[in-house]
Amino acid sequence: MTDFSPETLAQIGPKEFTQLVKSTPDSKITEIMGAEGRGKILDEVFSRMPTLFRADRAGATQAVIHWNITGGPGGTTDTYETVIENGACTVTNQPAREPKLAMTMDPLTFLKVVSGDGNPMMMFMTGKIKAKGDLGLAASVAKLFDIPKG
Repeated sequence: MTDFSPETLAQIGPKEFTQLVKSTPDSKITEIMGAEGRGKILDEVFSRMPTLFRADRAGATQAVIHWNITGGPGGTTDTYETVIENGACTVTNQPAREPKLAMTMDPLTFLKVVSGDGNPMMMFMTGKIKAKGDLGLAASVAKLFDIPKG
């Protein structure tokens, strides 16, 4: 499967998504994520976050996280808000709350992180992910989700 499109993403599970990200060349992902279908792809990925959230690992974590995904058509940035509170995770593409953590990254880095194809800690250290706010939360955010292994 090499069709990296919103339609394909809507039909596959987390494990297949991971395999798709790993098997698609970086240049192709960058090209697709700089075009019109980008919003649908981001919406699909973010819509899965609540189902992959691990309340048992979150404990008493209360956080508002803004994900700033750069590299959109015309140089735009999309911002999604993840709210973790009372053992639940909600996501919106209409950020309304002050973030405890804001992370900025290009779409390729984002897809690698959410597919388990990249080491978030290494990406922070090499500057691929820029974090502002609670850096302890940034270091542990990936552990709050059941990221599939491809």
